[in-house]
Amino acid sequence: MLTKSTTRHIRLYAAEIGDNELIPSQNVLTLDIDPDNEFIWSEETLQKVYRQFDRLVEANNGRELTEYNLRRIGSDLEHLIRSLLASGEISYNLNSRVLNYSMGLPRVQNPDSEGKYL
Repeated sequence: MLTKSTTRHIRLYAAEIGDNELIPSQNVLTLDIDPDNEFIWSEETLQKVYRQFDRLVEANNGRELTEYNLRRIGSDLEHLIRSLLASGEISYNLNSRVLNYSMGLPRVQNPDSEGKYL
């Protein structure tokens, strides 16, 4: 049985990829970031998510590989993505097929509102 965790922007599987299929594994985790291309990513911001993923996996080393533990990792990565969006390091992909602004409305530059709370 495939152990997995899926959030809006993170899909995490206890599996390897072989012949374009997921093969269950108790030793390998596969990470899919932003599968719907809701955000615009730079290589640097993607690497931040991968590095945080590596840290979280290392912190959970030796624990049983359960859906609960995978959900905790996925939720922590979702929080990181939210912070990247809030800091302006990533932005919404307005050409995405999914425009639900799941992490808040996009920022729009407007000189009239500069420095004001809306």
